[in-house]
Amino acid sequence: EYGIERRRLIDPDRAQQEAPPGISEEGDTVYLTIVDGDRNAVSFINSLFSSFGSGVVVDGTGIMLHNRGGSYSLDPEHRNSLAPRKRPFHTLVPAMVLKDGQPFFSFGVMGGDMQPQGHVQVVANIVDFGMDAQHAGEAPRFRHSSQGLALESAIDGNVRFGLSRKGHRIINSFGAFGGYQGILIDPETGVLMGGSDPRKDGLAL
Repeated sequence: EYGIERRRLIDPDRAQQEAPPGISEEGDTVYLTIVDGDRNAVSFINSLFSSFGSGVVVDGTGIMLHNRGGSYSLDPEHRNSLAPRKRPFHTLVPAMVLKDGQPFFSFGVMGGDMQPQGHVQVVANIVDFGMDAQHAGEAPRFRHSSQGLALESAIDGNVRFGLSRKGHRIINSFGAFGGYQGILIDPETGVLMGGSDPRKDGLAL
């Protein structure tokens, strides 16, 4: 289907002046979570930051290094000046919820500054609304930014109207609501329940 869609852009009688990529090149983050038979849990996220990261590949490994240090300033007066023992700005948020000191919910939401916002919404879906691991990630999300408040299309029009009346600037945004993966561990039975966000490529198995 993708090949057919791209082929439609070809005009045999006229050269194309610009051929934008059909698949976004901005994706750079991978999240995964694993729970083993002993109920040890791992919540892992990795990101290059920008396309091709630093452009440096570790010899003999094929592993490309990130460029999050690019957010530093060489101005010593700048609040994000390059200095010893400082950590680069990042939005990497692998998460785990414990219950009675044991892993209960291992999860993550990729997507830049959507990560902490998405985490709060997913946890609220589990804890406050009693959703399972799949529905907690599928539920419609919102995203606040300097441009305004973006709401996914499944959020009711009455909610949009109510937020607008309260002074929120509602904006349209597509593909900006993150990508979730999670495993919930039932504390009574130890049964694992996986969830995978339909907004991104991924799966639970």
